[in-house]
Amino acid sequence: MNFNSVEKFEVFLLRHFSLYVLVSHAPRSTASFFLFFMIHFPFHSPPHFLIMTLSQLISVSPDELRFHFELDKQTFCDLKVINNTESYVAFKVKTTSPKKYFVRPNTGVVQPWDSCIIRVTLQAQREYPPDMQCKDKFLLQSTIVNQNIDVDDLPPDTFNKESGNSIEEMKLRVAFISTTSPEGSSEDDASKNSQKLNTSSSQALQNLKEERDATARQTRQLQQELDMLKRRRNRRTDPGFSFTFAIFVGLLGVLLGFLLKLLFSSPSASTE
Repeated sequence: MNFNSVEKFEVFLLRHFSLYVLVSHAPRSTASFFLFFMIHFPFHSPPHFLIMTLSQLISVSPDELRFHFELDKQTFCDLKVINNTESYVAFKVKTTSPKKYFVRPNTGVVQPWDSCIIRVTLQAQREYPPDMQCKDKFLLQSTIVNQNIDVDDLPPDTFNKESGNSIEEMKLRVAFISTTSPEGSSEDDASKNSQKLNTSSSQALQNLKEERDATARQTRQLQQELDMLKRRRNRRTDPGFSFTFAIFVGLLGVLLGFLLKLLFSSPSASTE
C-alpha cells in the first residue's frame, strides 16, 4: 500500500467517524438517509443540507410566516417545531412587534424526536402596509435543558447567553399575502369580476370556517393555560391543618382529659 492509499484511507476513517458522531444526534429519517449516502458514496462529500440539518437542535416548517392579510380581521400562521436531538430542547419566540402578534405558546419544551405547533396570530389591522411589505421579524431561540423538566420550572436565565448557555437562534421573516386582486380596465373585466365574486364568496365562507376553528383552538389553549395556573397555585399552597380543625382538636383533647380525670378520681372518692 503506497503513501497516497494510506492517506486516503486515514481520511476515509476520520470522515466516517465524524459522520457517525453527527448521525448519532440526528433524526431517524435523516440519519437513515445519511447512512445510505455513506455506504453507496463512501468517498464523496455529504450534501450540504444534511450537514445543516444535523447541526441544528430544532427545525421549523415553514421557514417564513405568511399571513393572508385582510383589514379588520385576525389571521394566523402555524409553525411546526421539530426536535432533532435525543435531548429535551426548550424554545422561546421573540418578535420585533410584540403588540402586533399573539404567540401561543411563546415558550415551551419539546421532548426528544418530538414536535409541537406554535400558532402566531396577527391582530386585526386598520390599514394596509406600504406595498404590502412587512419588516417584522421573529427570533426562535432553542437550547438543551434537563430531562423531564416542565416549562414552568425553566430557570429565568435559560435563554441568556451571558449566563454561559449555548443558545441556538433562528430568524424568521414575515410575508403578507393579499386576498384582493386589482381591478381590470378592459371590456372583459365584467365576466372576470363575476368569477371573482363567486371565488370571493367561497373564500369568505372558508375564512369564516377558519376563524371559527381558530377561535375554538384559542379557547382550548386559554383553558389549558387556566388549568396550568390552577395547578401552579395548588402546588404553591400549603395544605396544612385549618385553624377551625385545630380548635376542634384542642377542645376534643380538653374534653377527653376532663373525662379521664373524672374516671380516675371516682374510685379514690369511694374509698374515703
